[in-house]
Amino acid sequence: MKKVSIGIIGAGRIGQLHASNILNSSLLQLIAISDVYTDHLKGTIYEQQVPIITNHSEELINNPEIDAIFICSSTDTHALYIKAAARAGKHIFCEKPVSFEIEETKEALQVVEEAGVKFQVGFNRRFDKHFRRVHEVVKSGKIGEPHIIKVSSRDPEAPPEEYVKRSGGMFMDMTIHDFDMVRYLSGSEVTEVSVNAANLVDPMFGTHGDVDTALITLTFENGAMAMIDNSRQAVYGYDQRVEVFGSNGVVSAENEAQTNVQIATKDSVELDHPKYFFLDRYKDAYVEEIKEFAEAILEDKPLTCSGEDGYKAELLALAAKRSWEEKRSVSLTEVNTVNI
Repeated sequence: MKKVSIGIIGAGRIGQLHASNILNSSLLQLIAISDVYTDHLKGTIYEQQVPIITNHSEELINNPEIDAIFICSSTDTHALYIKAAARAGKHIFCEKPVSFEIEETKEALQVVEEAGVKFQVGFNRRFDKHFRRVHEVVKSGKIGEPHIIKVSSRDPEAPPEEYVKRSGGMFMDMTIHDFDMVRYLSGSEVTEVSVNAANLVDPMFGTHGDVDTALITLTFENGAMAMIDNSRQAVYGYDQRVEVFGSNGVVSAENEAQTNVQIATKDSVELDHPKYFFLDRYKDAYVEEIKEFAEAILEDKPLTCSGEDGYKAELLALAAKRSWEEKRSVSLTEVNTVNI
């Protein structure tokens, strides 16, 4: 069976995650990894099994044996690599967000369109079996017309300060997954965003112009509403739940626990904590998203998560930031050319 040959730009945590999954894939073949720093790959499975490890990304982009590029580098480099890879005729998988600036994202997506290559954004939660099932139920009409969508997304602990400094802020870094999820579940586009946010976890976020706790309400073109609640610290684990309430019923997905064991006595009922972090909770989703990326290339199928999806999630993140800063509801029409 033909495999899609891959080069990965960026060998940090997420780059290594994709590298490991590609090495175990029957549809993908890992040819090369590039990063500014590669010393941390010495003695690893990547050094043993990947033919090319380099500090020069152009070696991957210009390599005729590579069919597709995975962009897992820092966000401020994404657009540059997207345009270079597209012009070289490579298909592209890019971690979120596409960029921090809407005009830069538009330009990158225009180059992709002109090149005629596949472009997938790494919103891995679309590939989670639980959330996908919720999406399918809503799309089938089983619960009628969606009226209220709820997403709870809470990290188990705050990220380090060095990460926060370059993250783009919680709305662009963390909530952007939830913005994509409400679009995925609703089947309608958002017209207005309103945010109430604060620093309740760690004042460090505030020193960098960021927040750690937020309630976000969204209004859709069809009149439906959504609510997202975020926290950078849920002491009991990685809290990831969704619910869609409709005219004929409701569908929801609860947390995945460490085990499904329940202990019941006359004094109490005990359940395990949720899985602790995204690498554990979404392990299978990360595998599924690259599998479907490969199938889209090999069988010329449409993508589950396109560049347009990445662009629209960025718009929502920018609208949320403006809503928080200006303490008012923000229309999506206001942020088409706003930079972070």
